[in-house]
Amino acid sequence: MENMIEIRWHGRGGQGAKTASLLLADAAFNTGKYIQGFPEYGPERMGAPITAYNRISTSPIRLHSNIYEPDYVVVVDDTLLESVDVTAGLKESGAIIINTTRDADYLKSVLKGYKGAVYTIDARKISVDALGKYFPNTPMLAAIVKVSNIMSDEEFLEDMKGSFKHKFAKKPEVIEGNMKAIETALKEVKKI
Repeated sequence: MENMIEIRWHGRGGQGAKTASLLLADAAFNTGKYIQGFPEYGPERMGAPITAYNRISTSPIRLHSNIYEPDYVVVVDDTLLESVDVTAGLKESGAIIINTTRDADYLKSVLKGYKGAVYTIDARKISVDALGKYFPNTPMLAAIVKVSNIMSDEEFLEDMKGSFKHKFAKKPEVIEGNMKAIETALKEVKKI
């Protein structure tokens, strides 16, 4: 389908990959796009590998299946790089975004010869600095928005402010930290 972006998320249960994919779908919807955001369920449990998906398009989406040839892959936990084929089907015209502090040589060695763009971000440091705890999904959400250009930074920040006010209505003290994590991630995601 023309004008459609497909994204696959790899994370571990409890890291928020599913939540991030749903927040991305909501944000894209709020900019007038057609969206899908869904997890792939199996016997997931805290710490087990999980997969989530997004489809974002300017026209109605009639496809309802998992994503086998994504434009982008988001890896929320770099320990998955050696156990899950995160580049399976990934288009070389797209990109992979990895939450890691590992060097480029290591990443190239575990990405099975993937020749497309590779971006990294230290979501652990960003979330601990901004939130006081390790919640990698918020910085990874900002990183995929920045790399894929699904929407402008301004549209994204405005949408997330409203989304967090709703989501954290009973915990307004966490809104500022989440916004700081997003703003920092938009600046710190880098291509290797």
